[in-house]
Amino acid sequence: MKRCLVTGASGLIGSRLLRLLSPHWQVHAIGRTAGERLPNVTWQRVDLAAPFDPGELPGNVDTVVYLAQSEAFREFPEKAREIFAVNTDGVLRLLDYARSRGVKRFVFGSSGGLNEEAPVAAGNLGFYLGTKLCSEVLVRNYAPLMSTVVLRFFFVYGAGQKSGMLVPRLVRSVREGTLVTLQGAEGVRLNPTYVSDAAESIARALDLEGSHTINVAGPEELSLRRMCELIGTALGRAPLFEPQPGEPRHLVGDTTKMRALLAAPRVRFADGLRFMLQEGA
Repeated sequence: MKRCLVTGASGLIGSRLLRLLSPHWQVHAIGRTAGERLPNVTWQRVDLAAPFDPGELPGNVDTVVYLAQSEAFREFPEKAREIFAVNTDGVLRLLDYARSRGVKRFVFGSSGGLNEEAPVAAGNLGFYLGTKLCSEVLVRNYAPLMSTVVLRFFFVYGAGQKSGMLVPRLVRSVREGTLVTLQGAEGVRLNPTYVSDAAESIARALDLEGSHTINVAGPEELSLRRMCELIGTALGRAPLFEPQPGEPRHLVGDTTKMRALLAAPRVRFADGLRFMLQEGA
């Protein structure tokens, strides 16, 4: 069996990825806490925000998947060091580990906020996206040494997601009758990604050769208003809106590369939302 090391393995995407890989891969799962017990999955507790010895990691893996990111990503500047340690310094340490062990492939989970179709000047990114951009540059520098795949995820959602993320926040607002602020009449347009499509894309990326940067996004483009309307239908509650003047910066990912190199996204928002609510979100 091929061997894979996954950081952020207990997170939303990582935990779903392990279920896909478990039947076919030997997986060394890295997390601050151990997650689900699965066949062929070995857990190791590592806090990437703290110093750790890469020599304690396994010596014979084919692929590294870096999905870890700091939970304090909104707490700048108070937790800038922690954010940088996990989002950027940890990436460099795992890249160097991969180089020293002769790893064939490095897959990095980045953000759709770095969308090439809507470029933003680096100085306006904010600290979180700045750390992701730095890490993308680091990963590409290792491309002569191994295959490198950067996956830019667009608004991944699913059951068990942290309450502060976009879709759980919208669900809570509609459920509690809280006003949802929109820029303009419809609000920002985006194509949210159900977690199973995100995990499937990573699993397919484990077969790619060469250097790639690929958007991972959902199958449909929706306004924030339309997303809330679909949530309202699922909950039996009419959403309340507060339109504001201004032109939103849309965050829609072009999925052409995703469809060609990985897999076409399959789960439409109404279906993903139903799955999420059925599992207790």
